[in-house]
Amino acid sequence: MAFLIAPFRCTTSQFQFHLTLSTTPIRSTLSPTTLSLFRPPARSRLRLGVVYSMSQPASSASDSNPLPSQNDDVAKAESSDVVVQYVVLRRDLIDSWPLGSVVTQGCHASVSAVWSHRDDPDTVQYCSPQNIDSMHKVTLEVKGETQILNLSEKLKAGGIAHKLWIEQPENILTCLATKPYPKSSVSSYFKKLKLCK
Repeated sequence: MAFLIAPFRCTTSQFQFHLTLSTTPIRSTLSPTTLSLFRPPARSRLRLGVVYSMSQPASSASDSNPLPSQNDDVAKAESSDVVVQYVVLRRDLIDSWPLGSVVTQGCHASVSAVWSHRDDPDTVQYCSPQNIDSMHKVTLEVKGETQILNLSEKLKAGGIAHKLWIEQPENILTCLATKPYPKSSVSSYFKKLKLCK
């Protein structure tokens, strides 16, 4: 956690906010309940002087303009096609396995897909020092094994590189992860799937 006095800046691993109201350390004056009041609604980058940033390194908040406008964010998003990795989990396993075990399966598939394509230009960009702290992943779900196999066949037919993770020694197909791709080139394959919740 970092603190600056007047203007006051607090940076945590979950969010960033800027205050000019107080010169006392936040740690001694704000409880976790009070801090939660500074969190903006989901999918928001700027609300009432709060910059929400889980995908932006803390050092980038020290720019000359500490509170960028929403128009700047929109222009930046439109000018570049974000590189994203898709991870697809099985809902039947989410409902029957411990959550940590299912998340671990997704991590295995994700790392395997990245490592298997480590020399691919999109993967190199995705893992580059300037992007390593702002990776984009989309975690989706399908009903079960049949649906994940159908998705895999659809991806193969479209030339989309991915990893089907099969947990050993049980030999259970648990999830799928693509290698990193520009979002515009792969999003159509996943548009009918639900976000994993």
